[in-house]
Amino acid sequence: MTEPDLPPAPPAPASDALREHFDFVAGHDGVARRAQRGFHAQVCAHLRHQIPEGESVLEVGCGAGDLLAALRPSRGLGLDFSPQMIAKAAERHAGRRELEFRVARAGDFLGGEVFDHIVLDYLTGYLADIQGVFERLHRCAHARTRLHLTSLNTLWQPVLRLAVRTGRVMPQPASAWLADGDLVNLLELAGWEVVRFERQQLLPWNIPGLAPFLNRFAVRLPLLRHLGITLCLTARPRRSPAPPAGLTCSVIVPARNEAGNIRPALERIPVLGAGTEVIFVEGNSKDDTWETIQREVAAYAGPLKIRVLKQPGKGKWDAVFTGFAAATGDVLVIQDADLTAPPEDLPRFFAALESGAAEFANGSRLVYPMESEAMRFLNLLGNKFFAVALSFVLGQPVKDSLCGTKMLLRSDYVRVLRRIQPFGAFDPFGDFNLLFGAALLGLKIRDVPVRYKDRTYGETNISRFRHGWILLRMTWFGVRKLRCFPQPGRVAKGVGE
Repeated sequence: MTEPDLPPAPPAPASDALREHFDFVAGHDGVARRAQRGFHAQVCAHLRHQIPEGESVLEVGCGAGDLLAALRPSRGLGLDFSPQMIAKAAERHAGRRELEFRVARAGDFLGGEVFDHIVLDYLTGYLADIQGVFERLHRCAHARTRLHLTSLNTLWQPVLRLAVRTGRVMPQPASAWLADGDLVNLLELAGWEVVRFERQQLLPWNIPGLAPFLNRFAVRLPLLRHLGITLCLTARPRRSPAPPAGLTCSVIVPARNEAGNIRPALERIPVLGAGTEVIFVEGNSKDDTWETIQREVAAYAGPLKIRVLKQPGKGKWDAVFTGFAAATGDVLVIQDADLTAPPEDLPRFFAALESGAAEFANGSRLVYPMESEAMRFLNLLGNKFFAVALSFVLGQPVKDSLCGTKMLLRSDYVRVLRRIQPFGAFDPFGDFNLLFGAALLGLKIRDVPVRYKDRTYGETNISRFRHGWILLRMTWFGVRKLRCFPQPGRVAKGVGE
């Protein structure tokens, strides 16, 4: 969708005074920055967790450029309306050829170049036209750009005033103090959709032992989570164009001991988009699934393109990984061979991706009533528990984390693999691999309800207790790696100084 021409941003009532203030700060903030070293390092660690190294980053209100440098972008552009700040940034990071710093007011920058990430770190309160700036930032965004905002929790205003009086913070010019609801509202008015929101930091100083406990764990707890100093929002461009028309689809069908479901799968999987291939990945079955697949595929004369693979290893993720690697479609989807999540629901998943409403379509079996034998009681309780736990880990609501049907663009799947690579082989099922990767990329995850059916052939391959223990371990893995205890990573010299 093409953005309409926008008029120039209105000048701030005291723009000259504000510029003079930050020109002064550029040369006199040494003591305050040293006092705030821990605070800025914590904000930097949060943004490094959200923004992978090697992607392009635009920072509006970049100051001395330390945060932009710490993100280690492949291409980094820093904008600030203070000439003294830009001069300071250019001097501090003179050896970094991938970084560029320009004097520009946020409302005047109309883009012409798009970035993977846009950062506004503690800037919004100083903008004369916040909504207008948000609208203009669309010109710097593509469909998968993520906008990252940080702002002060208004509960901490009295503490900030005290910090100014004691010299730990530079004197503050008049600014707008926005609550989280204000920021979300302005983003939505400007055509952005919030993907993730959280409050960070209970202790702004890096006190060994105490700071990690308070800032990585305690700040996630009920009641305490409302007290975090920093509001952190990640948004996606709702006005960005949906995926192009004419998308093709690859349906991956992991099949282990599912001989009786092969023909029904061929009969029931619909044609999706401009063309659909179905890839059966046989998983070392104990029955005649492999022979049945070969026989049924040889006799098939329908509209689907059919391919057959043997799984090289063990586990569902190995089968999904094998199928996705061989797929040629623009869209990838998993369809469990037991057909308890009906393939007739796949067009709803495809429509969600094609329209841009979802970037990761996740099946949910917990909306509509189930058939009587579809899910045992303990399994139902387990799925509800893991849904709550995964929603916490992912920072997005997910009603059913373990439904086998999951759909995403192949281009996003490639990015997911790259994002989870440092974690190693931790998930034999694949649900957590895909959900963790999607969350780390800031993809919009949406639940698509499916009508869960009874099995008509064979028995489940899931062991409630053995596999339940594995799922618990992976959930704790997610808590450590994604939510409460992410590694801060390297911080560029100068951050917090």
